[in-house]
Amino acid sequence: MGTIRIANETIATLAGLASAGIEGVAEMGGGIVEGIAGMLSGKNVVTRGVKVEVDKGEVIADLFLIVEYGYQIPNVAWQVQEAVKESIEAMTDLKVVVVNIYIQGVHLPEEDIDKSLPE
Repeated sequence: MGTIRIANETIATLAGLASAGIEGVAEMGGGIVEGIAGMLSGKNVVTRGVKVEVDKGEVIADLFLIVEYGYQIPNVAWQVQEAVKESIEAMTDLKVVVVNIYIQGVHLPEEDIDKSLPE
């Protein structure tokens, strides 16, 4: 009948949405270069900080995260890995073999930043 191909951007969107729903994830990382490139190319904000590779029906995902202050980083990372794997496998029938998490920073609440500044 034909073939079905799922774009890497679609898989990245699934990963971004799954990670955004995890408590303790402040935002997706990616840095200034990716931010500027995304604005120029019109790249979807949901896929910021997400890189996926698909080869022979297997997915490798790299996610760059900023974690909320006060959350245990290993727990947040594990929850993101599980959510991303479940989401991609449920919606695409592809096998997720690796979900790498890169913590790029910790988001401090505004009030904590204000308290730490000298007056």
